[in-house]
Amino acid sequence: MLDVSFVPSLALDDATPRAVAFICASAAPEDLKSLDALCGGAVQRAVVQKEFKGEVGQVLTLIAPSAALTQLVLVGAAEKGASKVVATGVEQAGASAVRALNGVEDAVLMMAPALEKFAPEAALGAVLGAYSFTAYRTKNVPKKVLSHLSVVAGDEAQARWADLGAVGTGVYLARDLVNEPANVLNPVTFADRIVELEELGLKIEVLDEQAMAELGFGALLGVAQGSATPPRLVIMRHDGGGDEAPLAFVGKGVTFDSGGISIKPAAGMDEMKADMGGAAAVVGLLSTLAQRKAKVNAIGVVGLVENMVSGTAQRPGDVVMSHSGQTIEVLNTDAEGRLVLADALSYTKERFEPRVMVNLATLTGAIVVSLGTEHAGLFSNNDGLASALSNAGTSVDEKLWRMPMGPAYDKQIDTDIADMKNIGGRPGSAILAACFLQRFVGNTAWAHLDIAGTAYKSKAEAVTPKGATGFGVRLLDRYVRDIEAQG
Repeated sequence: MLDVSFVPSLALDDATPRAVAFICASAAPEDLKSLDALCGGAVQRAVVQKEFKGEVGQVLTLIAPSAALTQLVLVGAAEKGASKVVATGVEQAGASAVRALNGVEDAVLMMAPALEKFAPEAALGAVLGAYSFTAYRTKNVPKKVLSHLSVVAGDEAQARWADLGAVGTGVYLARDLVNEPANVLNPVTFADRIVELEELGLKIEVLDEQAMAELGFGALLGVAQGSATPPRLVIMRHDGGGDEAPLAFVGKGVTFDSGGISIKPAAGMDEMKADMGGAAAVVGLLSTLAQRKAKVNAIGVVGLVENMVSGTAQRPGDVVMSHSGQTIEVLNTDAEGRLVLADALSYTKERFEPRVMVNLATLTGAIVVSLGTEHAGLFSNNDGLASALSNAGTSVDEKLWRMPMGPAYDKQIDTDIADMKNIGGRPGSAILAACFLQRFVGNTAWAHLDIAGTAYKSKAEAVTPKGATGFGVRLLDRYVRDIEAQG
């Protein structure tokens, strides 16, 4: 991860030429006065020539504009058409800044005076924008990559960075997990990586195949039975809230999804290594909460399986007994994530009696058809929880859109030979998947986040890279922060 340090001031002189990024919300001469003087008027000339206004998305690069500067990158942070600045705009500016600083290992980030209070957000954006996954590249690897960023800001900003830096670490962890190829990250190796987080103070418990069989995890084990790699259920505990009931976060962790006997088309199947994006987000979140010593009790539960085709694979038409005691007719083996979550949700509810449960899953292609890649789908049995999650998502630009549920949808997953079936029809299929999950949460306040369109993207956007985005870590950390703020 990009190393960030905060310095109260920094003199720019010829003795130490530097690459500098400067975030501003306008091209006002008073904001750029010192830089323009240093560069002999080149800054104002470039601003006028390129019509730079300080808006989000605007980047203006000057190469060696003075003896003291090897690069100067001006980056806008104001909302387009207005001088208003919000934290997410500054984060985007930070990401744009590091992407524009080419061929340097060390750089400086400065802010216009009115924006210095946002310095930690700019640093977080820089960290998130600097992410890359190059573990398996042996050729064409950049020789110089930005590794250290000095942020010019006061002590208060540095104090806030301690917590935001933990968020950055959690997002990196989630992204790295999702980007790993499935021949490296399987249910067993994924569980092993989670166990390493005990060094952060998390309490980790791993249930193997035999333990889950004894607990009656027939739905989850049915998904896993076609793979040579055994499944795991991993429980992470962060104890920071005394005797209060925990917040529970449950993630779908299908490390590769072939679709099983209901096999997927070949095109795009490589991206099914990312079908554990929900579990990765839960792991990243618990890592963040542990690092920043969040004052809540939190449980993270991830069901880790591989959905493969073999002579032992689950067949369409099979009936399985879930942990909850409810039976499920499996009509489509590619609707496997809800089977994994059914047992994980039921077990979490029964064992930990949480005050809320939030599950994350790359669950349906239908949610992508509905919402594209701009919003994740939000389904909930509790209006207060839904509102709190939606507000948290908006504040960190991980947006949610609440979808309907209700008896008319729920009855569509009834079946003649079991308590329910794992699919209904194509119309409203993302909603039917949510109705299926709701049957395993009882009266617990619950929300389901379908992140199929937001967990993995085909191009870089704002603070997210191409590939794994880490969606959900920042959203849920903000949700937890809001709860902490309420006391």
